[in-house]
Amino acid sequence: MDHIPAEEMPAVGVAAHDVAAEAMEAGVWVFGGGLETAEASVVAGDGTVTHGDYPEAVGGFWIVDVPSREEALEWAAKTAVACRCPQEVRAFMPDPAVGN
Repeated sequence: MDHIPAEEMPAVGVAAHDVAAEAMEAGVWVFGGGLETAEASVVAGDGTVTHGDYPEAVGGFWIVDVPSREEALEWAAKTAVACRCPQEVRAFMPDPAVGN
């Protein structure tokens, strides 16, 4: 979202919250939020921790519970318009050990 001028960010926030409210009203909202962009930490498989600025992680994520990929893409389209940027859509893999 770093391509959006600072003066337009309040309008983007309102639009994004409107789509989130619509998802809540539709009963598909699970969780979501913006990601802090100042600093991130990466923990490697050996436990080594690296801190830094990772600009590819600018933005946030939403989790919706919908019956089809097509419906997920519809919500992503609404979000893309509101946030003025592309949205990546992925499904959670089923894992009975953790209840999904």
